[in-house]
Amino acid sequence: MFHSRLRVRVGPSMDKLVCITDKVNSGKAHDISSELFEGKVAINIKGFTNPSGKEHYAEYFDREDRKGITWSIQVQGRFLQPTSADDVMFGNTFDKRLKLPWGAGVALKFMKYVDPTLEHDLMSETKPWALSPLIATMPHFVHERIDDIRASPLLENRRSESSFPPSRSIGEDTSQLQFAIASSNSSSSTYLTPYSSNSTFVTPSPSLSVASSSSNLSSLPKMPGSLGVSSNNSLRLPLEKAHMKKNKKGRIFGRELDLRTTSERRSYFSSPQHRQEIVFGPEDLITTDFCYGYLQFKPTLALRISGGMTFDLMKYWDRHPVRFVCCKRKMPGDGERSDGQPTGDLYWIVSIETADESDVHQEDSTTGQGI
Repeated sequence: MFHSRLRVRVGPSMDKLVCITDKVNSGKAHDISSELFEGKVAINIKGFTNPSGKEHYAEYFDREDRKGITWSIQVQGRFLQPTSADDVMFGNTFDKRLKLPWGAGVALKFMKYVDPTLEHDLMSETKPWALSPLIATMPHFVHERIDDIRASPLLENRRSESSFPPSRSIGEDTSQLQFAIASSNSSSSTYLTPYSSNSTFVTPSPSLSVASSSSNLSSLPKMPGSLGVSSNNSLRLPLEKAHMKKNKKGRIFGRELDLRTTSERRSYFSSPQHRQEIVFGPEDLITTDFCYGYLQFKPTLALRISGGMTFDLMKYWDRHPVRFVCCKRKMPGDGERSDGQPTGDLYWIVSIETADESDVHQEDSTTGQGI
C-alpha cells in the first residue's frame, strides 16, 4: 500500500535526522547546523507522493533548464573547518548489502561514465557506498568568497534580503574559487581574499579584479549568498588580511583558474592534485544543485540509463533508505564510526525512505494542527 509513498529526512548526522516531507517541492529550505557545517537544503522530487498519498507539484521541473530532471538536492552552506576539496565527498551510503539486479555491471559503467571521479564499494557485504569529490561531481556549483560581514553593512543587508532556494536555477560560477587556493610553499594554509578587510563586495582591490571582471559573469545568473552569517558563529573575529603567495616559478596563486563551464570545472578537478590545491573554509559560501533525470519516482522507483535500459529498483530496494551524504573522506587510519557509516566526518545527510503508517498518522496530526 505504501510502496510508492515516500518521506524525506535531513540532518547533520545520523542521530539528528528530522522529517522534512512537508517541505519537499515547496520551495522552502531546511536549516542544517553543526560544528562542521552550517547551511540550508531544499529538496525537489518529480511526482513526489507524500505518506498521505498526495502528490506535490514543483515549479522547479517546469523550468526550461531543468527539463528532463526528476529530482534535485539544492544545498547552500559553509564548511566551518578548513578542509581540502579533495576530502569533501558526496554520494550514497547504504545500511546493508545491495541486491544488485542482472545487468548491474552496465549500470556501474554508466555511473562511472557520468562521474569519472566516482569511488565505490557497492559489492560490500555490510555497508555499500559510492562517493565522489563534491567539487568534481556536482552538475551545478557556485562558489562565493565572503569576508567578515561586519566590515560591510552592504553585504549583510544583501544576505538578509535574499532567499534560498533561489527563484532561478542554480548555475555555474567559480570565478572566485581562485581565492580558495592555499599556498603550497607555506607550512600552514594561507587563504587569499579578493577584498580588503574594510571594503567587502564594495571596492575590490584593482590588483585582484580578475574575479569580478571575468567575462562569464555576464552570462550567468547572479547567485546572491542567502545564508545569513551572524557575529556569533564561526566568523567571530575579522578575517586576517591575506597576501598572494608565489611558488618557486613565480606563479601567483589565485590567478590562473578560468573555469567557465561545468564540464571545464569537472575536467579540471578530476585531478586529485588540483582538488588538493583548494581549501574550503568558513569564508567560502558554496551553493550546489545535485539534479539528474536517471532516477524516476513515479509510477515506481526506477533507474534509467542511456540506451533505453530501465531497472525497476523496487524489486531490489528492500526498503532501506536511499541516503545522500556530504562527508569527509575516510582515511586509512580512521577507525570505525559509532553510527557505522563508511565515511569520515559527516557534514549533511538527505535520506529518502519509504513511508509507513506511522508517517501517515504523523502527517494527519500535523495537518490537523494547521502547520
